[in-house]
Amino acid sequence: MDPNDNLSRENLIFYLTVPLSTIIILANLFIILGIACNRQLHNTPNYFFFSLLVADLCTGIALPFIPRMGLNRRLDFKRCLLMYIFPNFLFLSFLFNLVIVHYERYLCIVSPLHHSQFWVHRYFPLALLMAWLPPLLYASLPAFGWNNWVELNANKTSKLNETSIPGARNDTGEDEVCSYKQVFPVAFIYLEVYGLVLPAMLSIVGMTTRVLWIAHKQLRNICKLQRAVDRLQQQQSDHEQQLNLRYAKCVAAVSLTFLVCWVPYIVYQHMSVAKLQSGVSSSSSSLYIIMSCTGIGSMAIIPLILGLANRQYTEPISRVMVKLRYRWRGQNSRDITL
Repeated sequence: MDPNDNLSRENLIFYLTVPLSTIIILANLFIILGIACNRQLHNTPNYFFFSLLVADLCTGIALPFIPRMGLNRRLDFKRCLLMYIFPNFLFLSFLFNLVIVHYERYLCIVSPLHHSQFWVHRYFPLALLMAWLPPLLYASLPAFGWNNWVELNANKTSKLNETSIPGARNDTGEDEVCSYKQVFPVAFIYLEVYGLVLPAMLSIVGMTTRVLWIAHKQLRNICKLQRAVDRLQQQQSDHEQQLNLRYAKCVAAVSLTFLVCWVPYIVYQHMSVAKLQSGVSSSSSSLYIIMSCTGIGSMAIIPLILGLANRQYTEPISRVMVKLRYRWRGQNSRDITL
């Protein structure tokens, strides 16, 4: 492992993740304060979204450390586990919270009159617990023994003894190289990708597609009712065009969000699985580092798009900023007059 190459990769990760992490943290704090300051938003749907924002905030804090999981470091066993387990837990909890938020909104649209009777609303603390506890339990499995630390260290020790290299010491693990291969077994990675991440993504895509289809059916029913009631063809045509335009904008926004936020992460996951199958250590390549930073970062932008698009979340902080701006202008005008 060349120290110069490792330093260049560290610098690349720093310049890519720190600005993006700063934006994610500040934007999440902005929306969190907006929800906390408005008592009308203290209800079950916003509790789920608040939990998602907290998970997204933690993901933004851990963002500079996630791409470093592909780099090799010299750490002892406990610090190596913490370095890999904690960021993985934060990302999985973010993904689970995102699924819960989409599921709650999906129920509200599919069954608007009875959504409050579903278990998600009746037992919302249990739903919040399900968004945090399973990711913690799964991410902690390497700490309970599902890791390759002992096996890989034993193989290295036998090789060192065979070649009679002096100073080979692996009893305590203090001089061992910490890498994801030692913490995460291949079966663990496959289970996470195909058993947790991919089903979560497919469920979100499926629920979003169903919501758009329901909106399309409602739009057609509204247009049919207008044609039956309103005989003024010109007014009906203009209003129908406005409804179709709003629906087209909604579909375009969802499609653009998918392209910008989901596609980079899908490409990053494909590169990770391909690297794992081929056995080639591509984690040192600049392309892999760039895709890991943009893939995780683009996923963390999704709650910000959902939050900033809702005026109720941003209205309290916007009022405070407007008041501060008026006070600042008034103070400057007084200074100029004096």
